[in-house]
Amino acid sequence: MSFHYEARFAAIGGQGIITAGAFLATAATLEGKYATQSPTYTSQVRGGPTKVDVIISDEEILFPKGNKLDLFLAMAQKPYDRYYTELKPNSLVIVEENLVQKVHDDGHRIIRVPIIELAEKKIGLAVTISVIATGLVVALTEIVTPDTMQRAILSRVPKGTEALNMKAFQLGMDVGEELK
Repeated sequence: MSFHYEARFAAIGGQGIITAGAFLATAATLEGKYATQSPTYTSQVRGGPTKVDVIISDEEILFPKGNKLDLFLAMAQKPYDRYYTELKPNSLVIVEENLVQKVHDDGHRIIRVPIIELAEKKIGLAVTISVIATGLVVALTEIVTPDTMQRAILSRVPKGTEALNMKAFQLGMDVGEELK
């Protein structure tokens, strides 16, 4: 049986969630898998709902948009409401607990995490949200290995921010391990 995994990250433009999708797709390709990312922006790029679908497979990917999601991560209520579609039964749903208050109770595994608060209080920078979210996803899904994800992150972050980003990734991993 072939391997096929679909993830959707949704947020408000400017929260860096498109970057989280890029990290995941990069890590998957580093592990020899096929991967595609398909970002969607609203006309209001900063402050409007955005999403990125990431498809990972061991076979060529013919359609780059998610239509049977294994994972949905939402960082705010508006993008949650807009992009909470096409989930498989028992999908994993991760929400930013301080910004996503109304969550569908329809059989999916729901995990609430204060991602923004973690970024601000434990790391000291809100810009690390996407890296913390990526650590959560890796710990909770094991879709790629932590080592591969670290390599993917380090290949894409600005020079001089590597240590800070690795600290944020590890924080996401640690919180994810606690929630397993």
